[in-house]
Amino acid sequence: MSDVAIQIENISKEYIIGNTSSGSLRETIMNVFSKDRSQGTEKFYALRDVSFTVKQGEVWGIVGKNGAGKSTLLKILSRITQPTTGRIEINGRVSSLLEVGTGFHAELTGRENVFLNGTILGMKREEIKKKFDEIVAFSGVEKFLDTPIKRYSSGMKVRLAFAVAAYLEPEILIIDEVLAVGDAEFQKKCLGKMEDVAGQGRTVLFVSHNMSAVKQLCTKGIMLEHGRVVAEDSIGKIVNLYQEKNAASGHGSIARFEVDAGKDFQLIRAEALDKNSQSVEVFECEEDIYFALTCRVAKPIPGLYGYLTVKDKQDNLLIETDTYDHLPNVLENISAGTFSFTLKIPRRTLAPGSYVVYLNFSSRQSMDDFNVDSPGNILSFDVIDTFTVRGNNRRSFLGTTLAWKVSESKVPIQNT
Repeated sequence: MSDVAIQIENISKEYIIGNTSSGSLRETIMNVFSKDRSQGTEKFYALRDVSFTVKQGEVWGIVGKNGAGKSTLLKILSRITQPTTGRIEINGRVSSLLEVGTGFHAELTGRENVFLNGTILGMKREEIKKKFDEIVAFSGVEKFLDTPIKRYSSGMKVRLAFAVAAYLEPEILIIDEVLAVGDAEFQKKCLGKMEDVAGQGRTVLFVSHNMSAVKQLCTKGIMLEHGRVVAEDSIGKIVNLYQEKNAASGHGSIARFEVDAGKDFQLIRAEALDKNSQSVEVFECEEDIYFALTCRVAKPIPGLYGYLTVKDKQDNLLIETDTYDHLPNVLENISAGTFSFTLKIPRRTLAPGSYVVYLNFSSRQSMDDFNVDSPGNILSFDVIDTFTVRGNNRRSFLGTTLAWKVSESKVPIQNT
């Protein structure tokens, strides 16, 4: 028996710019009989000559910027749309979660949709019944099981949809960025479940912009650019390449700003750095995190101070600091020139997760603060933990670990 789960050979997907068709059979037939078929003659390739092979039991990450072709590839693999050219061989039952409520019928209840999805996957009713309680418990929507799906919030839909996709025992599980809809706790549950699925020898394809999650879950991967595969390698190398390309274009761990001659003070560059002064986007919990800020000063500004925050993706404020935290304020009446400032977040301050850095410069020259330069959200980075057993499943805001010291008790135990 072949050990290949997915074989993709020279897949291309072509669209006509101006044509709103999704590529489904119904719309294709309607377009054939349409009177106006002249609109939209410019061709656009969402995918171009994509080839790779996924073996059974492998967990692959697919990364790339928005518009790289990731979602189109997954829709083809999920048989939602057909490729224009190329060949696909899939060995095994596929369950996919690409959009909120994928595969759900809006007029049916949550309970009915669980059985509908199971039937589509080729499962018998008795098989679905065996998994039903686990699906409901994981989704957390027990109270709304007999409510039509159209009345569910997006969060409720994604909870139930993921539970159905993961628990109905597909040989191949395909998950897109849709997990970003859920809250942080639910995302961790999903990652844990996907690790369980992978541990059972089933095949997983995972698309996400969260590099810490991709690194945690996957072992191999590909990177897409403009519809083409530009790299196929171990997931560590793929993630590093993705981060390097993001940094080179001014996103993620590096931000650059064009000089504005009208400003007396301006941030012109910011970087997230490791201890070796290398720009990185993923830090281990055991590492110190450094921010290097390069600023241009045209003339001294009385009362100037800098303000920086670090928030997680749920907008929780975790770190708040300004240059008055340690006196004297280093920006007070700083002279003209170009200067670099460095801030450090000590190791094990932040728990595993994704973070955003916000920066603002103001002046207290008058009773009311006024903005001098407001670059806003300037950097993003991830923190992972591969040093402890709890690792990336740590749910706290802090990454701090506590030492458990053992000594023999001198206090006598009282019998009651």
